[in-house]
Amino acid sequence: MAPRIGVLLIQLGTPDAPTTSALRRYLRQFLSDRRVIEVPRLLWFFLLNLVILPFRPAQSAAKYRRIWHPETGSPLLLYTQRQTELLQQALPEVLIRFGMQIGNPSVETVVHEMIAQGVERLIVLPMYPQYSATTTASATDALFRALMKERRVPAVRIVPPYYDHPAYIEALATVVEEQLAQLDWQPEHIVVSYHGIPQEYSQRGDPYATHVTRTTHALVARLGWKKGFWTRTFQSRFGRKPWLKPYTDDVLEALAKKGIKRVFVVLPGFTADCLETIDEIGHESLEVFHQHGGEKLVPCPCLNAHPAWIAAMKQIIEEEGAGWLHPSREETLADKVAAAVS
Repeated sequence: MAPRIGVLLIQLGTPDAPTTSALRRYLRQFLSDRRVIEVPRLLWFFLLNLVILPFRPAQSAAKYRRIWHPETGSPLLLYTQRQTELLQQALPEVLIRFGMQIGNPSVETVVHEMIAQGVERLIVLPMYPQYSATTTASATDALFRALMKERRVPAVRIVPPYYDHPAYIEALATVVEEQLAQLDWQPEHIVVSYHGIPQEYSQRGDPYATHVTRTTHALVARLGWKKGFWTRTFQSRFGRKPWLKPYTDDVLEALAKKGIKRVFVVLPGFTADCLETIDEIGHESLEVFHQHGGEKLVPCPCLNAHPAWIAAMKQIIEEEGAGWLHPSREETLADKVAAAVS
């Protein structure tokens, strides 16, 4: 028999509830990741436990309550579940699961369950199109920590960054075009916003900024936007050190002061809507824009469970799974002969 194949989607994660205690657990795990915070451990221990965790969880919980659905809960969890379900329908011959780096269901738990279900070959899709050590490498860290606890480790293939993959770019463009067509007004400017990272991370060799540039250029070329109509920015700054620039809110403030009244924000780095897209852009950045004279600011929904993104994920996974997902005719025949003999 052919070995059983599994596909694991790895997403960052979400708190279990929009409460201070749940956010404290979530932030403790997230901010303890050495890939995310590159600060001497002893210094960071005191900063985290004496400065950040006593105050930030309550602030973050208030933000999560603004996006938390009373029935479906976290948007990130909801969309990741739906992505998994639709991908399972598109690839019925393999086992599709998702795991969270932070929170539940954990990568460790899901990997253990997949191996228990007989998975011998595992294709892993980090849900980050642009590589960064803070995201993609952190995801693979979680994967390998999980595998270190298993007696029977499957063969593993990890999908490489797909920041300019044609299927990903086409899915992005499809969502953007559909959303623009639904507006009853025309944007005067497009802001293409990505999650930021500290500048020093890029200076140490993180290729994230380069990947972001290539995604942006590919998307802009596909949509035919002219220079001057769009600006690439970075959001979600944390701490006092300089991050990749320009900052999204600074650009929105400058646009509003120039008399730009209507802005559409595209978020290519996020494969599912979450706090950073729904609240940070749709609430906090909107307030900044309004405060300085802007009128309309609408964030474009992320890829979420759009059919074009499900098709793109399927294509990306099939390319990485070449020889596994669609065995050659000779392999299929050999399986049939082996089955007949047994």
